[in-house]
This record gives sequence, structure tokens and C-alpha cells, in this order.
Amino acid sequence: MAKRRKGGGRAARHALRAADNKNKKSPVQAGFTGGQYKPLKDDEVVRLHEAALQILEDVGMGTPIPLIVELAEARGAHMNDKGRLCFPKKLMNELIDGAAKSLTLYGRDPKFDLDISKERVHFGTGGAAISVLDFKEGNYRNSTLEDIYDFARLTDQLENVHWFTRSVIATELQDPYELDINTAYALIAGTKKHIGTAITIPENVKPVTEMFDIVAGGPGEFAKRPFCKLHTSPIVPPLRYGVDAQETIVEAMKYGWPINAITAGQSGATSPATLAGTLVQTHAETLAAMAFVNLIEPGYPFIFSNWPFVADLRTGSMTGGSAEGGLLNAAAAQLANYIDMPSGVVGGMPDSKTFDGQAGFERALSHAMVGLSGANLIYESSGMLAALLSCSYEAFVIDNEIVASTLRAVRGIEVTEETIGLDTIAEVVAGPGHYLGSNQTISVMETEYLYPELGDRSPPTQWEEYGSADIWSRARGKVKELMQNYPEYITPEQDAEIRAKFELNLSVDDVTAKSGRW
Repeated sequence: MAKRRKGGGRAARHALRAADNKNKKSPVQAGFTGGQYKPLKDDEVVRLHEAALQILEDVGMGTPIPLIVELAEARGAHMNDKGRLCFPKKLMNELIDGAAKSLTLYGRDPKFDLDISKERVHFGTGGAAISVLDFKEGNYRNSTLEDIYDFARLTDQLENVHWFTRSVIATELQDPYELDINTAYALIAGTKKHIGTAITIPENVKPVTEMFDIVAGGPGEFAKRPFCKLHTSPIVPPLRYGVDAQETIVEAMKYGWPINAITAGQSGATSPATLAGTLVQTHAETLAAMAFVNLIEPGYPFIFSNWPFVADLRTGSMTGGSAEGGLLNAAAAQLANYIDMPSGVVGGMPDSKTFDGQAGFERALSHAMVGLSGANLIYESSGMLAALLSCSYEAFVIDNEIVASTLRAVRGIEVTEETIGLDTIAEVVAGPGHYLGSNQTISVMETEYLYPELGDRSPPTQWEEYGSADIWSRARGKVKELMQNYPEYITPEQDAEIRAKFELNLSVDDVTAKSGRW
């Protein structure tokens, strides 16, 4: 039986120190500058980029919609005898030069705004998982609309999950309009952080925007601070445009949605088996997505999301936790940084089905590789299991801690006269012979060092004394605590207006403690 901790002691002292340091800089925060890890040499980056441009000029892109053909041909592109749109290097370089080099991803609360520029690193969610590791039963079940809302309000309380793109699908909703409207409502009810969602068909962009306008303050207000990006895959690898996604992008741009255009070639399946070949193809495809958006409106808010995935060549199935996946996505960030584009990659996608040793090493290796690469937005980084097929509440809070450690690594070591501290060294050597009570130690212990909340650093005897809990069981306790909080991010008046205009599957009680789910 676990013993109760006594009051005071180490925890109380830690709380007092934290209170003393409350106005000092946190050890970790969104937007640290990465780029320390570079799997590609500088000349290799140039070579791969030039090869991608050659592919677009010689091979081109299949199935472009007429609008893009017209705009591209007016700038010097041409349709070849195979019906593929070929982009000359000169045109591509012009489009790259004219593309947005930074953007702000707005939250509904400005404190959550994200500066997406240079090599500033942020972690968040993404995906389209179809199952959830159930918190109560411990088994896998189909994901639901309630899960989207619950994951959104969990993310809202996790300081190292910087935005929330819907991470699961409401599998009970089959109608595209019903799915898109209800997903949008679940997102805005659950968090004021920046959000992202997919739109199934172009016709659904307008009504979802109208819902966002209601919570933003009125018609046209969403476009002034667009707090939701379109999460879309305009490329069907290898080297074809997706017709529906192209039309949805065109429609979303009319209403000011930032475009997160995802390329997701899978090595050995829909992209070459060689890692270099996959990078060339997926970089070319993401450049083609960038060209699509910038032909319509130069400089439009666009995220260069090259997400190279990996196939296990023994089975053909996707692997999310492989070392090759980390390498590819770190390299994809390098390529995006080379052309100074706001970038998105993926990381933290273990193949493991629960939080075991496999999940731990797959997550940590991936987070470190992509975080240190200087990618702006690292998707899928929170809550995922089973190579993106599933999501877990416990994994969300564990990833929040793993990401914190990764951000501490990205922050690096500040080397200044003050941090070198020659005077402090001299004083300690001449005096007490240790640094435990020095002014320098006290001043930096809460700002230089990161202390885990879920990770355990106690001696074995103390760990056993307090119940021998592993990180998964500690995470369960944290989830249960956080899920008691139901935000009120939609006013009663706004909610009534939304419900009068749209048929919602979440009742008023479903987004309060009256639901009884937790």
C-alpha cells in the first residue's frame, strides 16, 4: 500500500523556490532557435534542392486543376505530352523568392500567438488517428467527437503543446458536412491556442468560417486574426496534385486560412527506398504545393510541410518510430530552412501500442532529432501511438514532459561572463568548497534547470516506499486531474448563435462537467 507523503519537506522548499523565481525566465518556452543538428552537409542540401527543381522541370506534376494550369502557363510553365505541368527552374526560383518567409499563427488569446520564422521550434499535434487507448478500460476503441473536444481541452493545459490540430477522427460521423462542422466546434470549445483542422470538401469551408467568425466577434473577424490553419494534403505521391484538396485550398484562401500543405511520401512505397531519393521527391512535391498557393497569391501564409514517412520494407506498413524517420524529417527541415520557408515536419510517432520502453526511446530519439534540426512546427508530437493509428490521454502528458526536455536541449548553453562566473568559482574554492548555497546556484536553479513532474528521480527505497509507480500510472493521475477542468471559451450568446445556425452533436452539457465522462 502506498504511503502518504508528509507535508512540507522537499516539495515545500521547491514550491518556495519556484515562487521566488516566478518572474524569471522559464527554462523552456516555445520558439527557441534550433538548427544544431544537421544530418545533411551544406553541399548535400544544395544538391538535393537542385535535384528537386530538376524533377519539377523535367517530370512535372500530374492532375493540376485548370486554374493552376492557366496561372502557371502565364508565368512560363507548360503541359508536356503526358499531361503533366512542368515548372521551369526560373519560375520556381521566382516563386520561392516571393513566398512568405515568416508568419504568425494566431491563438484566440494573443498569449498563444506563435512566431513562425527562421529556425524557431514549436511542438504540437496533428494526424487522423481512428482509435484511442481508452483511459478507463485500457483497451483500444474507435475515436469519437468527444475525444476531439477532450484532447483539445487537455492540450489547452499543457504548456509544451503549443497548438492543437485535431489528432483523431470522429469516426461516428460519416457525412462530410456533419464531420467538418462538429470537429470545428469541438476545437473552439476546447482551447484558445492556435488550432488546425481538415476540411473534407470545398463547400464546407464557408460554413466553418462562419462559425469561427461568431467566436471571433462577427462577420469577417476570423480573417483579421485567423486562429485556425487548413490541414491539407494537396499532393498524391508520387508527383500528382489531389483534385479535391486543390479546390479546398482555393476556397480556404478566400477566407484567409493559413495553409499547412502536407507532403507525405512513404519511402519504398510512394517515394524511393533510398533516403536521399525520398527527400528529393518529397521536397519537389512540397515545392509544387508552395507554387500552387503562390501562383494564386504571392506571399500568402503557407507552411512548407514536408513529412517524409518510412515504410518497413519487410511488410510494407508504415513505421513511425524509426531512426530513419527522424533522419528524414530533420533533413526535410534543413531543406526548408535553406529556402527560408516556414516549415512543418513530424516527430514523436512511436510504433509501440502503449507507453513502454519502446515508446520511450522512439519518442525521445525522434523529438531530439527533429527539435534540434530547427523545424518550425513539429506535428504528431503529442499523444500518438501505434504509428499514428491511435492516440492516448496518458501519452499526451508524458509527451508534454519529453518535449520540455527536448526544448531544453534546443535552448542550449548560454555562455556569458555571468554564466562562466569566474568570481563565483574563486569565492567557492577559497571558501566553503561547494556551490550548493551560493548566490549563483540559488539564482539559476529554477531558470537554468528543468525538473520533471512525471519523471522520477528518487532513490529506489523511497520509490518503493511511495508505491513503486511508473511514469504511465503517474501520467494517469495527471490526466484525471486535468480533465476535471472544462473551459468556457464560447459565451452562452455565441453558443446559442452557433446552435441556431448549425446542428451540433455535442450538447451544451457535453462540454461541461455534467457530461460525467470523467
